[in-house]
Amino acid sequence: MTSDLAGLLNSPDAARVGAVLVIDLAALVANWRDMADRAPGAECAAVVKANGYGLGDVAVATALWQSGARSFFVADIEAGVRVKTALPQSRTLVLHGVPAGTEAELSARGLVPVLSSLCEVERWGAYARKLGRKLPALIHIDTGMNRLGLPPAELDRLCNDPAGLLDGIDLQAWMSHLACADDPTNPFTVEQLRRVRAALARLPNAPVSLSNSAGIFHGTDYHFDLVRPGIGLYGPNPAPWAPNPMRPVIRLLARILQIRDVAPPDTVGYDATHRVAAPGRVAALGMGYADGYPWSLAGKGVAMVAGHAAPLIGRVSMDLLTADVTGVPDHLLQVGGWADIIGPHRDVDQVAKEAGTIGYEVLTRLGARYHRIYING
Repeated sequence: MTSDLAGLLNSPDAARVGAVLVIDLAALVANWRDMADRAPGAECAAVVKANGYGLGDVAVATALWQSGARSFFVADIEAGVRVKTALPQSRTLVLHGVPAGTEAELSARGLVPVLSSLCEVERWGAYARKLGRKLPALIHIDTGMNRLGLPPAELDRLCNDPAGLLDGIDLQAWMSHLACADDPTNPFTVEQLRRVRAALARLPNAPVSLSNSAGIFHGTDYHFDLVRPGIGLYGPNPAPWAPNPMRPVIRLLARILQIRDVAPPDTVGYDATHRVAAPGRVAALGMGYADGYPWSLAGKGVAMVAGHAAPLIGRVSMDLLTADVTGVPDHLLQVGGWADIIGPHRDVDQVAKEAGTIGYEVLTRLGARYHRIYING
């Protein structure tokens, strides 16, 4: 642990909480540059939805803006307002489009909606004509994911009357989304590319956006004009068929609240699921499932205390974890010290694997109670 980080962990703000989330903005920027370099012919945007994947959307977007990113994707208007207010010159794009009645706010705030239905296209165009000026938008074409995006019947209508339906819209890009890009053996990725090209052959010329983080790794055929990395920015492996090229961005530390001696036949935690097999010591750590740490991780994983492994034992409680610190030397173990929960020894992907979930969920569930420390920014 660097002396600078040690000082931040001893700050009054850190003293008020049970756990801290350290966010390395230099690593985040390096990951964005890495993916921008992999798609040199395209603009590299940044997906900062879900509050910047749990790391803070304004902090993340600001660091990336200072490094050259100019377009930021969020899920909803509320997040769009936060990012656009912090970065008024940015292009802030709202993936959930234009809910009915929000046209005036979207326009006044300078947000760019991603339109996913002809109903939205028509309402946005009508509002633009009412204002007497064009309004920017991306249009999402569904190529088989059956989530958001124009379905085939609506795409046919648009292809048959593009001038009429797009009247009033400053079309900034056609967009689609890859469903299976993190599995290089799945033929649906190639099929989606074919469907995108078939749609583009029938549509007015405009920039195109298809690739998420994993899509970037499929090569230039998928890059088009705008790539949209999300998960890869934050450290998990966006291309799990190969070693992770991304730098780790987060480190999660929990405060040691209490240390106690235990011996058989003692048990630890709710439901007495952990039975002590030999004399040792247990530490109570100041975080739990209320902080987004998965309850399914009961009895799984290892914390690190002063460089020594401390297996996590017993149930995950609302506000507490318990760790077997028997192997930590006495002079390194103290109440008020810190245990690494996610860090160099155990990254987000490993935690997700242990929990039976995905890195996206681990990141986006990181709770509001953590004191967030931004370093190298």
